[in-house]
Amino acid sequence: MLVSAKAPSRSRKGNPRQMCKKTFVQCGCLLVLSGCLLVLSGCAGEEPLPKIAYDYSLERPIPRPSIPGPKPRFGIEGIPQGWMPASQTERSWSAIIIHHSGSEGGDAAIFDKWHREGRHWNGIGYDFVIGNGTDSADGQVEVTYRWSDQLTGAHCGGTAGNWANEEAIGICLVGDFNRTEPTSRQMQSLVRLVRFLQSRYGIPKNRVFGHNTTPGGRSTDCPGRRFPMAELKSQL
Repeated sequence: MLVSAKAPSRSRKGNPRQMCKKTFVQCGCLLVLSGCLLVLSGCAGEEPLPKIAYDYSLERPIPRPSIPGPKPRFGIEGIPQGWMPASQTERSWSAIIIHHSGSEGGDAAIFDKWHREGRHWNGIGYDFVIGNGTDSADGQVEVTYRWSDQLTGAHCGGTAGNWANEEAIGICLVGDFNRTEPTSRQMQSLVRLVRFLQSRYGIPKNRVFGHNTTPGGRSTDCPGRRFPMAELKSQL
């Protein structure tokens, strides 16, 4: 029996040209999508921005206000060691008395000899001697044994209870200040020395005397009519 061949039916897939176009569009979308993914993956692959973190360990501490320490007894820098008496012998002092030697020259050694041989004292009566360039350097401050050993002075007699020798520091400037004035270097050294003594012993300006203005002292023109006491007081 003969069976007639069945004509092939048309495919339901449609037109091949349309299918190609559709495939092309799909491929294009896939390419765009893959490009975006590449861009995103590239962004994701970059090194991340550093995280800003504050390291408190590196913070500079705020300084606290400083509390002043005790005032040093050695209150002025550069003071010669001889001006500082030994702590075991140091005593309190309440005044300063300024003298002149009444002579053109001299130094601590010469005055010590005069006082020993001429007045029969134990030695020089002053605590300090300031030279004028004759027998010691101009402005040189010599420290005598009375200051080093903190002994009672012998420079201003006649006061009640001998207070001027017991409580006051005697400073002698070499020279006759009835005739001349102290040298500028003598005055510079005197101001420096008196300031130191004031600071160390709490001596006010009104307790710095000339020999002739010492309360209760004997009548004298020492430290001389030309001694610039007002100038000295203005610098203290």
